[in-house]
Amino acid sequence: MAELRWHPLIGDWVMIASHRQARPQMPKDWCPFCPGSGKVPQDYEVYEYDNDFPALSQDPPAPDDVATDFFKVKEAYGKCEVVLYSPGHTTVLPELSDRHMRKLVELWCERFEALSQDEKIKYVFIFENRGDVVGVTMPHPHGQIYGYSFVPKKLELELQNAKAYQQEHGACLFCDMLKNELDFQKRIIFRNEHFTVFLPFFTEYPYGVYIFPNRHVQYITELDDAERQSLGLTIRDTVGMLDSLFDYKFPYMMCMHNAPVNGEDAGGYYHFHIEFFPPMRSADKQKFNASSETGAWAHCNPTCPEDTAQELREAYARYMEGRK
Repeated sequence: MAELRWHPLIGDWVMIASHRQARPQMPKDWCPFCPGSGKVPQDYEVYEYDNDFPALSQDPPAPDDVATDFFKVKEAYGKCEVVLYSPGHTTVLPELSDRHMRKLVELWCERFEALSQDEKIKYVFIFENRGDVVGVTMPHPHGQIYGYSFVPKKLELELQNAKAYQQEHGACLFCDMLKNELDFQKRIIFRNEHFTVFLPFFTEYPYGVYIFPNRHVQYITELDDAERQSLGLTIRDTVGMLDSLFDYKFPYMMCMHNAPVNGEDAGGYYHFHIEFFPPMRSADKQKFNASSETGAWAHCNPTCPEDTAQELREAYARYMEGRK
């Protein structure tokens, strides 16, 4: 079964993909993403791999015969891709060279462009899940890209608020947020010519940093040559900072937010950015999304953002010292 079912209480589509239950656990001595597996080229640096168990497909099956006048279903149209960061089975982002990171950014851009050419795809979502605690079953470092036939609810809300802010203030919501963070300074972690890494005023997660481009762009593909080079290094150094926080490979969810494609024109009011959702609240304690967060979307951060921002600045300093 693979289909979309309409959730009338929140006005959003839910992906039903029961076939993904059959995903096997990989043998400990074999990895499909490693050279020699027969699944990937013998020689690659970064590589796009079509997901073997996709929740979305450009040739989807017909939905099950369960729709009524009230309950709506539609085909699970879209695309699910895997982006392999390196041929090294245990190589992590902070270990990759400047040149390698640039290749990764270019692959993200290429795949974003390719998926955007499909007019049925309305949103292209680049992301990474890292660590057992967020359900990763494949240890070989990789990210994913989903092409949805709809704009997911969180992105829809961001777009609505950005549009309303521009109509009221004549300015970009994200640019003004960044300006206010820069004015306050205490939640800024590090900043370079092209990007700013900070812990937002409202962060729901103790270490939930954001990466904003300093220049207003709506899509990752609008970044110029220097910005693409800088993006790779900024992401790498952000992950290195998180790993230095408690001296282990820190789990996280990394989510890239672009404007929609093939639909409503975002009118210049959206701003490409990256959000991190690390599920740890200390070295050995997980932040669980319990009833308030899950059932009411009423988040509670058990830490003070200004204090955790200082922890992150210190972790960043340790990481950069180690790179020398």
